[in-house]
Amino acid sequence: MTSRTDVANIIDHTLLKPEATPADVDALVAEAKELGVLAICVSPSMLPITDPGELVVATVVGFPSGQVRPEIKAAEAAQAVADGAAEVDMVINIGQAVAGDFDGLEAEVRGVVEASGDALVKVIIESAALTDEQIVEACRRSEAAGAGFVKTSTGFHPAGGASAHAVSLMRETVGDRLGVKASGGIRTAEAAEEMIAAGASRLGLSGSRSILDSL
Repeated sequence: MTSRTDVANIIDHTLLKPEATPADVDALVAEAKELGVLAICVSPSMLPITDPGELVVATVVGFPSGQVRPEIKAAEAAQAVADGAAEVDMVINIGQAVAGDFDGLEAEVRGVVEASGDALVKVIIESAALTDEQIVEACRRSEAAGAGFVKTSTGFHPAGGASAHAVSLMRETVGDRLGVKASGGIRTAEAAEEMIAAGASRLGLSGSRSILDSL
């Protein structure tokens, strides 16, 4: 069993519900500090975070559909970083991957990476909506564009969230050069441990407390 501390050290404690309020975000930050997790991930409209303490602040771009023009994603990333985000989780244009337009995908990711400056960019590929071949190529192109992480899911797509198979495939593709974030539908300690065993180096969780309390 993975230790509670080891798991806490790779959690992005996440609140991306459309109905979330500033008070909900304040509660998230307080809980994240109490739990000792690495980071929080909130919607860009909730930035800046008044008192993040030692927490890493992450946000999302082009979320959740990815169907946003590349220049808008880049501008959104630049604004998020200006508002205090240290990490940017961007959603690819999933239709581009499905259609095989990986040159377009790579160009879009590169634009967000450049706009994000020193911030870490995680590329959400929505793995449940892609074939294995599309997952591999999306990861390759994300790496080529300068991303620091690839990430399984938004958690909002009807096809589903993270799977151990997708995480393993993503890790195999990027090796130890990039991080792999598993996110979406991870609700138990067993599921979290399965993702870590498959190669996840970060977990996106909304139910962090219940998972950590089970370890």
